[in-house]
Amino acid sequence: MIRINQRVSQLIFIPVILLGLVFGPISSLSAQSAGSDKPNKAVKLAMEEHLIPSDTAGISLYLRNKRPANMKQFSPEKTLLYVHGSTYPSETAFDLSLGGTSWMEFIASHGYDVWLVDLRGYGKSTRPPEMDLPAEQNKPIVRTDVAVRDVSSAVNFILNKRKINKTNLLGWSWGTTIMGKYTAENNTKVNKLVLYAPQWIRKGGAPLTDKGGELPAYRVVSIDAAKGRWLTGVPENAKDTLIPAGWFDKWAEATFDTDPWGRTQNPKKLRAPNGTVLDAREYWSAGKPVYQPSDIRVPVLITHAEWDADLPSYMAQEYFLQLSNAPYKEMIEISEGTHTIIMEKNRMLMFKAVQLFLDTNFQPER
Repeated sequence: MIRINQRVSQLIFIPVILLGLVFGPISSLSAQSAGSDKPNKAVKLAMEEHLIPSDTAGISLYLRNKRPANMKQFSPEKTLLYVHGSTYPSETAFDLSLGGTSWMEFIASHGYDVWLVDLRGYGKSTRPPEMDLPAEQNKPIVRTDVAVRDVSSAVNFILNKRKINKTNLLGWSWGTTIMGKYTAENNTKVNKLVLYAPQWIRKGGAPLTDKGGELPAYRVVSIDAAKGRWLTGVPENAKDTLIPAGWFDKWAEATFDTDPWGRTQNPKKLRAPNGTVLDAREYWSAGKPVYQPSDIRVPVLITHAEWDADLPSYMAQEYFLQLSNAPYKEMIEISEGTHTIIMEKNRMLMFKAVQLFLDTNFQPER
């Protein structure tokens, strides 16, 4: 173990990628996670959907819940909320059934009350009125501070409904910034924090979502562009086997069908708010953090994949070092995966590692 300010830190690589320190062979992790390496098909799941008010008149937020059907008691340790990244909604990645299960179902089948939220402008949540106008008529919408308020509305709804005082949080990509900032401002409402591909200070260049020029209210994405972004940074000899057959098409069909305007286009398109792109320009690419990870005071797990071209490995590694006040923290780097490893052949390595982190009641030895 490495100790930083007398707090436990652990760095794990799956399979071993020599970027720094390695803490034993992969078999040690597999042994610890036995019993958490696949969904429990014997558990029947219940699903609920909710439209809740945001803090803005006329804007509703979509929440989905999956949990064991016989679950009657709820606890902070066994409750989790997920939020998506900057372009696509939550349900078509976190709850897309691939290979017989989704990540949401995987966690729920291990005895968890699992939630996802779509931020305003995404998925089944209300689109701000600016999205009904030509994009050039307004400035970028749904910036990080607005997204944090939406997560706050979702957390408060869950805590009130379940009569608990905190929950676990899971964010992907821009969602890590949202969940990280929310936690830094609301530590008492968070049990554990999982950050899948965290944003941090960019050393050069622009995000793949930023094509340059003046930013309008939102951007329009095509299916071909989505596939190209997904495979950026993947070696040519690995592209054909990275995504299991049919998975990309299933994701694209589900995702591009969530935009009421986009699904009427031929071929289909999808609108995504540009607030996050402007934030990247003004903060991450300008050398300024949106918030301070040192303000996070709950256990943290960072997961990342080696071919992530959106948010490269150095960001996760440097972010890890900033978590100086977390009671303990872990970082897991997975081989042969991209920013979208959630829907790739090695996804179960991430699912298992996250499940182990959630399930373990770790206490440093004295």
